[in-house]
This record gives sequence, structure tokens and C-alpha cells, in this order.
Amino acid sequence: MAKALVLLQLTLLQAAACFTVSGNEAEGVAFSAQSPSPFHHSPIYPPSESPKYPNSHPPYPHPHHNHRHKIQPPSQPPVQPPTHSPVQYPPSYPLPKRSLLAVQGVVFCKPCNYSGVDTLSGATPLVGASVKLQCNNTKRPLVQEAKTDKNGYFYMMAPKSITTFGSHKCKVFLSSSPMATCNKPTDLHYGVQGAILMPQKLPQPPAQAPELSPLSPRDDPVVLFPYQLFTVGPFAFEPQTKCPH
Repeated sequence: MAKALVLLQLTLLQAAACFTVSGNEAEGVAFSAQSPSPFHHSPIYPPSESPKYPNSHPPYPHPHHNHRHKIQPPSQPPVQPPTHSPVQYPPSYPLPKRSLLAVQGVVFCKPCNYSGVDTLSGATPLVGASVKLQCNNTKRPLVQEAKTDKNGYFYMMAPKSITTFGSHKCKVFLSSSPMATCNKPTDLHYGVQGAILMPQKLPQPPAQAPELSPLSPRDDPVVLFPYQLFTVGPFAFEPQTKCPH
């Protein structure tokens, strides 16, 4: 009995020793699995090759693609951009020359049988009749007077301060008649209201034209050319009363 008990105790001791050894080995394995390696190296990658580019040669036609394609014309013509015509500028003309003024005309005396009628039938030239040229291009009107000769013709020059640039502001009026039986001014050709000046081509300046001079200093110095001749009329006076029957 005692011998059997001793054997049982030995068996238990051996079993306990085996269990202890197995546990220590398991812990060693676990510790070795968890502990990091004493030497750490970065991963080694294989060398990367540089990218390969295709050769820059023009593409060669395919061996079996030898025929040419026909280019089909577009179904509709292309839209053309709008075209603008070149800008046309007005032609340039030389500026008119500035000249002094001269006025001419003729005065008649109407017969009594045509008194009150705008006609020169039967009229005769009136000697010594007075006419006046009035220009209203200044604050005060500028007036110039002249008398007719034996042919009823008058000629007068405007003041030097009046040039062709201001001729549109000048008019000629009948003033007086030296003939008592023919001293009523008529409005034939605006002899009473004032006749506007009509330019006349002058082949040469009149002999009595004064020496030409520049304008006032405030203006640009302009060389004045020969007088520009204007024509008015013809004018007429008539008797105060009609002819007695």
C-alpha cells in the first residue's frame, strides 16, 4: 500500500514538471513573436525604368492603304464675313478768297402810263438818282451812297471794313430822284425793301479801286484781292400820279 502511494506521488510530480516546461516554452515563443527584430532595414525596391517614348517620325501609310480619298465639297458654301465699303470723305475745296465789295446797277424813270405796274416798258435812264448801300454786320449800319450817270448807271465801293464774307448782310435801296415828275421810288427788283447783292464775275479791277491793304490787326494778315463786283436792280422811279386822260 505504501509503495503504491509513493508511485502515485512520483507520477504526479512528473506530470507537473512537464506542464511547467511546456508553459515556459510557450511563453518564449510568444515573446519572440512579439519582440521586434533588433535590426530594421527599409524595403528595397527594384530600379524603375525610364518611360519609353515613341520615335517622332511621321506616320507611314498602311501597306494596304494606297488609294487616295476624294475630298467631298461642303454641301453649303462657307459663310463669308460681311465686307464694309471704304469710308468716303467729302472732297476738299480751297477756301474762297476774301475781297472788298463793289456794287453796280441802273436806275430808270417809268412813264406815267405804266405807273403802278412792275415793268420797264417805255422807261428811260434817270440821271443823278441816288442809291445807298447799307450793311448791317456791325452794331451801327454802314451806309455808302452813289449817284447815277447819264446812262442811269451807278457804281460804288463798300467801306473797307466790309468784305465778301459779310456781303450777305448788305442791301441796296433807292434813295432819291432829282426829277420832280419822277420821284416816287418803286419796289421793282426790291428797290424799296432792299435788294440783295448778286455776285458778278469781274475780269479786271476798276481803275478807281484804291490800293489794297490787309484787314485789321486782330485778324490774320490776309492779302485782299481785287474788288468783288456785285449787281443789283435795275431799279425805277415813277411819277406820283398817273397820266391825265
